[in-house]
Amino acid sequence: MKRLLLLISAVSLTLGPAPAAGARVVELGAVPNNNAVPSCPADPCEAAVRVTALQGRIAGGRKNPYYIRRDGYIVAFTVQLSKPSDEQIAFFNDNFGSPPQVRLSVLRRGDTRKTRLNYRLISQSDVYDVDRYLGSSPTFVLDQPLRVKKTNWIAITVPMWAPIFSNNLTNSDWWRSSRAKDNCEPPRSLDQFALQELRNVSVFGCTYHKARLLYTATYVPDPQPTVETDEDEPN
Repeated sequence: MKRLLLLISAVSLTLGPAPAAGARVVELGAVPNNNAVPSCPADPCEAAVRVTALQGRIAGGRKNPYYIRRDGYIVAFTVQLSKPSDEQIAFFNDNFGSPPQVRLSVLRRGDTRKTRLNYRLISQSDVYDVDRYLGSSPTFVLDQPLRVKKTNWIAITVPMWAPIFSNNLTNSDWWRSSRAKDNCEPPRSLDQFALQELRNVSVFGCTYHKARLLYTATYVPDPQPTVETDEDEPN
């Protein structure tokens, strides 16, 4: 039996504009003691399927781990991939397409109580095939770093499927998916698709507890000026 959920992530090597020397680098989603273990090749083998997903909390980490608190750039991202068996890979390929893929997404959340679960897709990385990296944690350096603004959120998008899921964790581990509230579980959840058209808005109406999407994002915040200039003064 194979139970299906919905998740994302990936990695490569080639930068666009390099961060300035001495720039602060933050790994969004990283925690000191990472005890999350990918679910495959156990039975059930769970994978992220046709989804854009946002990890809301990670046990042992800060609140809102993928929230952008200062303008900057996302320059790379890493995914922790499980290694499904040949039979499990064939199952996912036959039902959802191949190869397994991930991409990183920048979202902006609605700013009213009524729209707080609405997220607009602002930008995305390229799509990365991850079939050659199963059982490892590849890091993909973005050819074009993603510009992010304060209040943006960093999500993972899985166009078809990707084994980046860990379950049976604590209640402090939870994530949201790009699904309406009445489409949270299979088979209805599998009839929908990941958020991939820029400016489109999706309702992240499904929350899953005791589970994690295994991705981190490498974020370089803009430097903060320490000396005022005439340009900094208001008119």
